[in-house]
Amino acid sequence: MALSKIPSAGFQDNVKFRNIIINGDMSIAQRGTSTSSITSSGYNTADRFKVTVSNMGTWTQTQSTEVPTGQGFAKSLKMDCTTADASPSAGDFLIIEQQVEGQNLQYLKKGTSSAESVTLSFWVKSNKTGTYIFELVDNDNSRAISKSYTISSADTWEKKTITYAGDTSGAFDNDNNGSLRLFFWLGGGTNYTSGTLNTSWGTRVDTNAAVGQVNLADSTSNEWYITGVQLEAGEVASDFEFLPHDVNLNRCLRYFEEYQGANSHAGLYSGSTYIGHIFYKIRKRTRPTLSGASGNYTQLNNSSGGDKGAEDSMYFTAPANGYLVNLTIDSEL
Repeated sequence: MALSKIPSAGFQDNVKFRNIIINGDMSIAQRGTSTSSITSSGYNTADRFKVTVSNMGTWTQTQSTEVPTGQGFAKSLKMDCTTADASPSAGDFLIIEQQVEGQNLQYLKKGTSSAESVTLSFWVKSNKTGTYIFELVDNDNSRAISKSYTISSADTWEKKTITYAGDTSGAFDNDNNGSLRLFFWLGGGTNYTSGTLNTSWGTRVDTNAAVGQVNLADSTSNEWYITGVQLEAGEVASDFEFLPHDVNLNRCLRYFEEYQGANSHAGLYSGSTYIGHIFYKIRKRTRPTLSGASGNYTQLNNSSGGDKGAEDSMYFTAPANGYLVNLTIDSEL
């Protein structure tokens, strides 16, 4: 019996990885599903999405199950204000951001006459209605462009779509460093809101970055949810690109991984010392920073210099009677 031909369009779309954003459906949260008392910058729940904050309230971030109905999403990222800052100082700010490696952006042809436009789409919900700003920042050339979107109805999921023209100035570096920063502004002092919104690509000026942005930190009643974040080449938003869970996880593991060892091992011994070798699940973006170990062990590579394979594994020594290793392996941008 002849096999029926598999339709190609959907399959091809699914393997193109057209979404520049990693984990845009917030489905991967290796660090945990909830973090409270957030007052400083860092990664907390949903992988690849960082809180960037300076003196603008206290927050709980959650990988939430609150999602738009019938859109295929199971998770969202939630920001909940627990200590308000109704009158932010000039230099205060609150941003949710993701950074993208330059080598993943070369097809956008930035810095040439053929530079591609990009379109952002996402689902958002908040009790705090009004104007919000999404900013693209070219980290390599200190250039930026900002556009606004409006949350019109309180506590209602709304889909937003924003298109940004291609930038014919300043090419992205072709490397594994963070070339593009994507800023969801949630609040900012006058250092970021007192100018004229920079709606065309140009030299980044702080005062023009988030003009008109509401202050999500002005009340402990305020919450903000987001999911389905997609940034793609072109002037039209396509349907969200759902990836298999294992593919999505592996993309996140490139930047962060948790490793749990055992309290005893058979292996290579030198006198009273055990020599061990940890292989990371996925090759890391660059030589990772390791932290959070408990027990007595000494790291042998990844400290400095040019250790071969340092993005893939780590050698260490520990007492022969056993060890306990609980490591965070961090290669975030």
